[in-house]
Amino acid sequence: MVQAAASSGDFSVVVPAVDFTITCTYGTTTVEVNRFRSYVERLIAIPSGVNVNQITTGVVVQPDGMTRHVPTEVTQIGVVYYAKINSLTNSTYAVVWHPITFADVAKHWAKASVNNMGSRMVVTGYDADTYKPDADITRAEFAAIVVRALGLAVGTGASDFRDVNAADWYCGYIQTAASYGLINGYGNGAFGPNDKITREQAMVIIARAMELTDLKANLTDGEVSGTLATYTDADAVSGYAKSGVAECVWAKVISGRTAATVNPQEHITRAEVAVVVERLLQNSGLIEMR
Repeated sequence: MVQAAASSGDFSVVVPAVDFTITCTYGTTTVEVNRFRSYVERLIAIPSGVNVNQITTGVVVQPDGMTRHVPTEVTQIGVVYYAKINSLTNSTYAVVWHPITFADVAKHWAKASVNNMGSRMVVTGYDADTYKPDADITRAEFAAIVVRALGLAVGTGASDFRDVNAADWYCGYIQTAASYGLINGYGNGAFGPNDKITREQAMVIIARAMELTDLKANLTDGEVSGTLATYTDADAVSGYAKSGVAECVWAKVISGRTAATVNPQEHITRAEVAVVVERLLQNSGLIEMR
C-alpha cells in the first residue's frame, strides 16, 4: 500500500510504514484514543546505511493508501538517528524522501522556504516547475495549507458554511480547519472560500494554530498594544485581529513587510505563506531549523 502511494506521490520510502496506537484500559474495557489535545511524539529509528540528508518528512499512510504530511524532525540520540514524528492522532507512518524544486523561485527571497514546504507536501505548485510566489492566495487555499502543515486529517461530508459545497476540492480542508477552531466565517453563514485572504486574516488563523502547537503566548492587552505600537500602520489592524497579529509578531512567525509596517489589509502572497507556515512549525519545535 505504501509503495503504491509512493508511486502516485513521486516520493521514495526511506523507512517502511509503522503503526502507532495509544489505548486506555480500565478493567476489561479498552478504548483507542484517536485524537489528542496536543502533539504526541513518535520516534522511528532510521536504519544504518540510510543517508539522513535524504529524508524529507514523515507521512501518514491512510487506509485508502493516500498519504499526507505530518510534522517531522530528524534527530540524533547517541549514535542512532530517528525521525521524530509529531501528530495529533493515531496513525500509520512512513518516512519519505520527496525533494521539490520550483524553477520560478530560483532567485526569489523565499526560495528555501517554498521548496522546503513543497518537499514536505504542505504547499503545491501550479505544475512541477511553477509556484507563482508573488501571487495572492484565497481563503480556501490558505486553510488547506494550514491543515496540511499541521498534519491534520482532511474531513469528509458537508460543510456548515453555505458557500462551501461537498463537491468543492477544499470542502474537507475547511471542515477540518473549522473543527479545530482555526477558522470562522464572515458571521453570515458564509466563508468566502474564493476571496483573497488578507495578512491580518492569515495572522488570526496562524495565531489559532499556535494554540495547537503550544506556541501561543496569550499576551496581555498591554503586550498586544506594545507589540503593535512598533508599526506605523498599527491603526489599520482591525479590532478582532489585534491579538492575533501581535501573537504572530511576538512569536517571530510573521514580521512586517518593512521594519515599520505590518500591512494588515494587504493580501498575503504565496511566498509569504510558505515562510509563515515553515516558521510556525520550526518555532513550535515540530520540524528542524534550517
